[in-house]
Amino acid sequence: MTPLPLAGPAEIRAALRRHVAALPLLTAAALASSLLAAVAGLVGPWIVGVLVDSVVAGGTADRVVLLGAVLTAATVLGAALTAVGNALVTRLGQRVLARMREDAVADALDLPSEVLEESGHGDLLTRIGDDVAVVNQVVVSLLAPWLSAALTIALTVAGLASLDPWLALAGLTAVPVYVFSLRWYLPRSAPRHRAERAAFAERAETLVSSLTGIATVHAYRVERRQAQRITEASARARAVSRDVLWFFTGWSRWMNTAELTGLGCIIATGFVLVASGSGTAGTVTAAALYFHRLFNPLGLIVSSFNDIQSAAASLARIVGVARSPAGPPVPVGEEAPHGAGAARGDRRGAVVEARGLTRRYGETVAVRDLSLRVDSGRKVALVGASGAGKSTLAALLGGLLRPTSGSATIDGVDAAAARAAGPHVVALVPQEAHVFTGPLHADLRLAKPDATRRELVEALTRVGAMGWVDGLPDGLDTRVGESAHPLTRAQTAQLALARAVLADPLVLILDEATAEAGSRDAARLEAAAAAALGSRTGILVAHRLSQAESADHILVLDRGEIVEQGSFEELVALGGRFARMWKAWRH
Repeated sequence: MTPLPLAGPAEIRAALRRHVAALPLLTAAALASSLLAAVAGLVGPWIVGVLVDSVVAGGTADRVVLLGAVLTAATVLGAALTAVGNALVTRLGQRVLARMREDAVADALDLPSEVLEESGHGDLLTRIGDDVAVVNQVVVSLLAPWLSAALTIALTVAGLASLDPWLALAGLTAVPVYVFSLRWYLPRSAPRHRAERAAFAERAETLVSSLTGIATVHAYRVERRQAQRITEASARARAVSRDVLWFFTGWSRWMNTAELTGLGCIIATGFVLVASGSGTAGTVTAAALYFHRLFNPLGLIVSSFNDIQSAAASLARIVGVARSPAGPPVPVGEEAPHGAGAARGDRRGAVVEARGLTRRYGETVAVRDLSLRVDSGRKVALVGASGAGKSTLAALLGGLLRPTSGSATIDGVDAAAARAAGPHVVALVPQEAHVFTGPLHADLRLAKPDATRRELVEALTRVGAMGWVDGLPDGLDTRVGESAHPLTRAQTAQLALARAVLADPLVLILDEATAEAGSRDAARLEAAAAAALGSRTGILVAHRLSQAESADHILVLDRGEIVEQGSFEELVALGGRFARMWKAWRH
């Protein structure tokens, strides 16, 4: 199993910049309110320092009251600005995260099916589910405090330096302790957090695969074995999380050491300055309060590094979905096949051609150096044993897969570009058709969003489905799907064929589209498939040899190569591989 790729720091920063730049007003308001709140926070220690000097100098009660009033006003204003800033920053973070999740989902929908099969569904589900939740938790609880802490630290250090350079230098004695601890911590923590997220993904994949394959689990009575696999995956995830926690706990003691070092040096330096007459008690008091004011922001940043590292690892996984191999690239400058914009019903299909077509999966060759031509309106059946390369060839001809070498074209246009033009050019009906939960008419309109109710009825009638549709509780308005009114496999296949009729493509690929329904419905579904094909170009991955009998041309595949081809009558008369398969199937 190959996990989806991770995004690098530069890619994460670029994604964040792009989405933040798309919200300029909210960004400006959030930064301005947070900056003003940090400035208001500097007033308190400075006022206290002035107050100390005033008392030492024998200041009047009125001056003390005035300074106290200014201190109170600054505190109230700072609290109000902090509340507004936190709300705006949190809102900004959530909107940026929502956009990133939308991007990840959009990129996931563009992933080729083989990429998902290689990575496992659990990895993708964890990225757009658990990983988004991890980042969202940080956005809600830490983003605003982190920004406030960063601004507070920067402005406080500047304020400390403005009071007295010697006091600022004394406070800097804490920096080597912070730097040493962070340089030791950061390179060791990132791999631990990546391992933690990967362990969570493995646990999710194990659980998802066990639940989606529950029928097989019950059939082979391996419930305990699967439960043990889930337990082991959970134990590994727990062990990694525990290691991360203990690692962080052991590191955090260095923060207290740095705080003690800096504050002690400021007080000692202040004593020397006051004793020598180079400074005042108020200045030293303000400096000590400024440095003490750094404890909470620094403590927040340091103590939340655990969560930030985890969120960074999750962001790498979310943004990394975009790095996954997408669907076939659309060549620049390619136009849709001729006739793609013609009136519906006036088209008789398109010419499908392959030259030197090869497709590899790692070291395995699925399709080897194939060349063929399917004329407009012709029906070609692909026949062969399981693993012969039928579905791979069909997907290559339809532009759903990238060839390792060679080319596939539709009316002379690269198959990928033709497919990108829309389902009115090329459409595929897979073996395992899906029913989307919702009204039946909405499911049908996936193929043609502007289809009228009359067109829906005509498409269903064409594939012989109106009989059971009329029998539904609310007809076309009936909610279908797993959580609503379930459809049988035969009905699901007819629904998929009706979608194809609505799309009205030049080329229609049926990848064992009627295989799931069972032999009882075979004749009815084969008639529905023939009706859906009509006069358009058709490529049929034959599950039953009776489907090949009605095709204009048959290609017999073995290990990715064409070993026989011709019409049904020619291949039967040849007495070769297809003839033997036909004889065995008939008897």
